[in-house]
Amino acid sequence: MKHSSPTKARLRTVDPAEIQHFSVHAGDWWQRHGSYAPLHKMAPARMGYLKQVLGPLKGLKTLDIGCGGGLVCEPLSRLGAKVTGIDADENAIHAAKSHAKDQGLTIDYRHGAAEDLVARGEQFDAVLALEILEHVSDPAVFVELCAQLAKPSGKIVFSTLNRTWKSYGLGIFMAERILNWAPEGTHDWNKFIKPSELARMGEKVGLTPLDASGLVYKPFEDRFVIDPHNLDINYFMVFTKSKRS
Repeated sequence: MKHSSPTKARLRTVDPAEIQHFSVHAGDWWQRHGSYAPLHKMAPARMGYLKQVLGPLKGLKTLDIGCGGGLVCEPLSRLGAKVTGIDADENAIHAAKSHAKDQGLTIDYRHGAAEDLVARGEQFDAVLALEILEHVSDPAVFVELCAQLAKPSGKIVFSTLNRTWKSYGLGIFMAERILNWAPEGTHDWNKFIKPSELARMGEKVGLTPLDASGLVYKPFEDRFVIDPHNLDINYFMVFTKSKRS
């Protein structure tokens, strides 16, 4: 199937200010107590959920959009998936390539954006967009791009932040200003997306929702867990693409 080149006016989803913000901290990707410490803390619950919803990973052609330094790409690769990671931050891709080389892992890392892959007509068994939807310039267009990048019957997994007062209090005020889990200014509450909004975006471009589950921090246990009933702050939403698409 041939794809026409996307026009910059319609399909440019990269927000340069967001990329600049993250690029400053690119050297911290693999520092467990650095700028990306929350992502390291999320890793066990997040990977457990991905294994559950994606099924057998061996040989699964998987794309991680906004892969950063490769925190998800590497464990997926170790589990046998054929992983491509793409990020608009060139410094993050450099960090990802360097770390994967040190670990002896073969991962196809690319500097670019989702629309670049759409323009080349590439498709994948699984498309992951984790903790990125709240940072793109046009979420609806980004969801459409993800749909185009999935093969028919493929799965698309988003994780993002719900737009609630609880997510402002805990996801921004507490996480950024009190606990210093992320550099101040990492998140803009107005760009958070409600599950109902994300579901509509997906359905509008022919995707079918399969699951929605929360990623909840347990402070007394100092760990994250999956909770299918609590989507108030962080949550996953999984879609599948119609065979006819």
